[in-house]
Amino acid sequence: MKKTFIALLAVVSGLNAQMSKKQKDIEAIKSMSGCYKVAFNFTETFNYSDKEDYKPSKVKHDKALEWVEVVTDGNNEIQLQHLLIVGPPNQPHIVKHWRQDWLYENQDFFMFDKGTTWKYNEFPKDQVKGQWTQKVYQVDDSPRYEGSATWVHVDGKSFWENATDAPLARREITKRSDYNVMHRRNRHEITKDGWIHNQDNDKVIREDNKDDFLLAQEKGYNVYTKVADNKCKAAQGWWKDNKGLWKKVRKKWSKTFSEKKDIVLKEKVNNKKMYSHLFALKADTSKKEVNKIIEQFLN
Repeated sequence: MKKTFIALLAVVSGLNAQMSKKQKDIEAIKSMSGCYKVAFNFTETFNYSDKEDYKPSKVKHDKALEWVEVVTDGNNEIQLQHLLIVGPPNQPHIVKHWRQDWLYENQDFFMFDKGTTWKYNEFPKDQVKGQWTQKVYQVDDSPRYEGSATWVHVDGKSFWENATDAPLARREITKRSDYNVMHRRNRHEITKDGWIHNQDNDKVIREDNKDDFLLAQEKGYNVYTKVADNKCKAAQGWWKDNKGLWKKVRKKWSKTFSEKKDIVLKEKVNNKKMYSHLFALKADTSKKEVNKIIEQFLN
């Protein structure tokens, strides 16, 4: 009887420790929400091109104000929507930026291949045990990149890191055509002042029936420094007015993802990219019209 009690106590203790760890994960993820001054920094570090006239990307230093809204707050799913605030303080303009979803022990993945193709993969349950998937979406809520890893809380630090393939970053896509895949090593680390998005990225040439060729590497270091929430009032107001529209967009994408099939997108419809179509919509646009736009881009 005593042995049974001790064994039961050990199980309960283990479950409590697991829940405590998961709660720390949730707190770390949600701590990335709020109002931030952001410093975006990128520099190309090495290149492996055999061309003498190869030109590396220019060093990039940009600053912005960004509001990160908690869209969904669940025990196994947390959605964070980023909103950029640009222009003068007396006439701010809001740009719907990227979105990051965090899913606990998720098994369904859409992994970027190249071009406009994402391949569906189902990971074994034991491979994602205790892990969180970060799913990153483009400004129109179409897929971008995703990966699974364990949040680590040690020596006063909380961080998550993963390596995965992605399309070219927006800072590169209009300037570079000599590579077509960015292999991203992402590290999200919570700090006393906010958080850091630390990146070590490979610029890769991917062609059918050939080995990937590493063209160059870059360092990214984006620092999010927390400021008073009232500095982001314009973004908060914009989201309140427009969140209904983007909920319809997310629902359409969720239905598409639930089919668990490869996703291939058209680059343009009527000579415009998807975000141009969606950004032009009014806040009260119907679900039917939203669905029609997205369906036009799905091959």
